[in-house]
Amino acid sequence: MANALDHNKTQSQTQTQTQTQNPTQPESQSDKASIRHRHPSRGEEEASSGFDSSGMGTTVSDSGRRDQDADSKEARKTRGGADGLSGPELLHFRASAPAHRRIRESPLSNEAIFRQSHAGLLNLCIVVLVAVNSRLIIENIMKYGLLIRAGFWFSARSLRDWPLLMCCLSLPIFPITSFLVEKLAERKRLPEPVVVLFQIIITSGAIAYPIIVILKCDSAVLSGFVLMFVACILWMKLVSYAHTNYDIRALSKSIDKDTLTNSSFDIENLKGPTFKSLVYFLLAPTLCYQPSYPRAASIRKGWVLRQLVKCIIFTGLMGFIIEQYINPIVQNSQHPLKGNLLNAIERVLKLSVPTLYVWLCMFYCFFHLWLNILAELLQFGDREFYKDWWNAKTVEEYWRMWNMPVHKWMIRHIYFPCIRHGLPKGAALLISFLVSALFHEIVVGVPCHIFKFWAFIGIMFQIPLVFLTKYLQDKFRSSMVGNMIFWFFFSILGQPMCVLLYYHDVMNRKSRP
Repeated sequence: MANALDHNKTQSQTQTQTQTQNPTQPESQSDKASIRHRHPSRGEEEASSGFDSSGMGTTVSDSGRRDQDADSKEARKTRGGADGLSGPELLHFRASAPAHRRIRESPLSNEAIFRQSHAGLLNLCIVVLVAVNSRLIIENIMKYGLLIRAGFWFSARSLRDWPLLMCCLSLPIFPITSFLVEKLAERKRLPEPVVVLFQIIITSGAIAYPIIVILKCDSAVLSGFVLMFVACILWMKLVSYAHTNYDIRALSKSIDKDTLTNSSFDIENLKGPTFKSLVYFLLAPTLCYQPSYPRAASIRKGWVLRQLVKCIIFTGLMGFIIEQYINPIVQNSQHPLKGNLLNAIERVLKLSVPTLYVWLCMFYCFFHLWLNILAELLQFGDREFYKDWWNAKTVEEYWRMWNMPVHKWMIRHIYFPCIRHGLPKGAALLISFLVSALFHEIVVGVPCHIFKFWAFIGIMFQIPLVFLTKYLQDKFRSSMVGNMIFWFFFSILGQPMCVLLYYHDVMNRKSRP
């Protein structure tokens, strides 16, 4: 026993001397030994646990890793002192460590504001918006009561608008006539100048006929607006139908079949007119004719039903806002160009919120819900009816993104034909805005039976705004400046002003003997 104690004492003294000469190595070996103790090999795990690695062995390994992490933290505490930090961390948190190490800007400074996330401020705006509008709803109901009535949807006066309904039902005669002219042109029974003349007469009649009917009848403004809206869509479709078929015939004459087969032209879109393609084009949610379109594989009936329910809900919401908010405001207002200036500004600002809501609901109902419903029922594949126009940096971007069917029609049948005929881009842009302004005035002015050209002036006023927002964007190198100007002129100033102008002009016309 004594010899064994002496042997252990001698071995302990030898280990102590070795640690004094090389203190790092024993610590490492000790750590490795402790790690080997905590993490046995796979064979040892299986032998000790009696299970393979896919069973309890995984739990043992995870437990070993947690033990290793705890031991390593304990080792860092031992080496780093009472704070549990080591190395650079220990120096970084000392009182003598510098707190200011580089040049930094405040988050709301001009140099850094556009590099920050403003999600929290956006949430605040949403909360404030909900609170403010809730107060306005309560205040409006307390002041006026519930103003929505069944006459908004259907009244006895609606029965007197039967000439407009008959006009709408007789409009298909114009595309049928256009189809007959195109078939005669395809068979070379009519020369091209005669075909062009006939198509001009047909398209002009398609827009002149509803205008005459509306002006001859004392119809409701809403009924006249719907008829003019349908007539303008039909006119644009007929122009595209005639122009596209004319271009197809010109290509067929100038390029032989072998060239067409080996080129990038789509043969399917160079076929002659058929009645089936015309009917599909008239129903499809597009204004640009082509013999074939990309088609979806199937119809999602449940999806269509959900979109129809949404469309009904948002249409009712628009009617509620118009009856409950817009009508009382405009009825208690004066003509914005004849009354007191401050009173006019107050009415415009008060009217800006409900008109913006109605316009957004209209956009969502028509461009997203209704056009997608039509596309789904007709299996129409290209459903880019709008882009992210709400992020438009300039007014020009807005007009290129918010109404893609009209934009594609303008580019295809107005802008590029002007460019091909040698006109400069500025002149082509001016002609495009002139056409747009003219049809905006027709759609609004004809149902109201007044022609003060307020809508025409409003659209043409967009041209200087195009250059102004483009200049500001280039000057400030910021997308927010042009976007804010767009929202201000379009939503806060433009739409409420047009509503007030047309309302008072209509009321003045009705008050005359």
